[in-house]
Amino acid sequence: CRLDTPPVSSTSVFVHILYYRLQALKSAFEKKYGDSPQFYACAPGRVNLIGEHIDYCGYSVLPMAIEQNILAAVSVNKSGSIKLANINPLYKDYSVSCSEDIAIDRDNPKWYYYFLCGVKGIQENFGITNLVGMSCVVDGTVPPSSGLSSSSALVCCAGLVTMEANQKSLSKVALAEICAKCERYIGTEGGGMDQSISFLAECGKAKLIEFNPLCATDVKLPAGAVFVISNCCVEMNKAASSHFNIRVVECRIAAKMLAQARGLDCSRLVKLAQVQGELEASLDEMEALVEEVLHPEPYNREEICKALGITTAQFCSELLSSNTQHVTHFRLYQRAKHVYSEARRVLRFKHVCDSEPADALKLLGDLMNQSHSSCRDLYECSCPELDQLVELCLKSGAVGSRLTGAGWGGCAVSMVPVEKVDVFLKAVREGYYLNDPRRAAMEKQSLFVTNRRRGCHFY
Repeated sequence: CRLDTPPVSSTSVFVHILYYRLQALKSAFEKKYGDSPQFYACAPGRVNLIGEHIDYCGYSVLPMAIEQNILAAVSVNKSGSIKLANINPLYKDYSVSCSEDIAIDRDNPKWYYYFLCGVKGIQENFGITNLVGMSCVVDGTVPPSSGLSSSSALVCCAGLVTMEANQKSLSKVALAEICAKCERYIGTEGGGMDQSISFLAECGKAKLIEFNPLCATDVKLPAGAVFVISNCCVEMNKAASSHFNIRVVECRIAAKMLAQARGLDCSRLVKLAQVQGELEASLDEMEALVEEVLHPEPYNREEICKALGITTAQFCSELLSSNTQHVTHFRLYQRAKHVYSEARRVLRFKHVCDSEPADALKLLGDLMNQSHSSCRDLYECSCPELDQLVELCLKSGAVGSRLTGAGWGGCAVSMVPVEKVDVFLKAVREGYYLNDPRRAAMEKQSLFVTNRRRGCHFY
């Protein structure tokens, strides 16, 4: 995409939009700083097709990058500070000295703290004592708090530009791993899916993302269907609540309880996938173990401490995170059952895509529907609006529909046969958006067919 040459008429709509966004970003940068940017970086958002809340448990996920993205215009400056501005006037400017330790306020997750997560991650990885000064203007089209990974895209974009400005070099895999870790500076204990697909995505392809070690495998999606995103218009910021980290903690405790029940050293096992690996068991066998060992009723702290042979102080310091210290009861059975069944659904989803049976759309749709039911009933990470939207999507012609992202709001992703897309969009628009003024105002950014984009890159 050349900034000095408008795209030709035959070029895709995406390239046209990107060209004019970059032009607007260049103008905003020049107005803000009185000079032209030296380079531009792009980090896409993502939609997770299946595999929810299992990456931080060590299991594979199946996302793809979308055309909604974060753009940054950047130049190196000699002011000794990092200057951040945003095209959106709702997001205030921020500046921090390069000679100061970068402080990130977990209790006040402003947009620029996500950017600083990426800066801090690169600084610590390379041991940079004094970062170079940077002037940045950011523009984003990923709807915030929608489950499409706007925050992780911003972290990835920041890591990418910080590396470039400081004349460092890393592979995309290494960058993904750094950005996955450094987003935890703001308090979100994620597993690395969002950052991995943001860096490793390729045009036209979904990816099976595996961890330990990080690996991305192409997944060919069926030609007879498209994936449509619809936003329920309920926002959920992972870092601003404890919902997400409570689930991480419950899975951590469940892993230790299962390990303890089978005589394993639970002090070093913190992920459900690690327990499966130690036992050399199948996912079906792990589900059976959950049924045998864990009870459906919530566990209290005393019961967990007694089972694991630890003190209350150890429980708080070793198992809980800073924003989950208030939690007194934990649903271990439900969380572990979701994780093991969801991990199996991911593998089945990829197998169907690879083998392309005649009834592929039905099989994939069924897996998506099972995933949503599990997220709603076992993981309890849905919300009434999401459930209503998913039900409407199924009635409107989708063969499969499920929440995507952290949940508790945000988006659903639906698989729709190509020939039904127009009817589907019309039915969802009329059934969910147009009868509500607030939703109607958000509809253009809330209901769209996805296009599979490539990962982070420079212009």
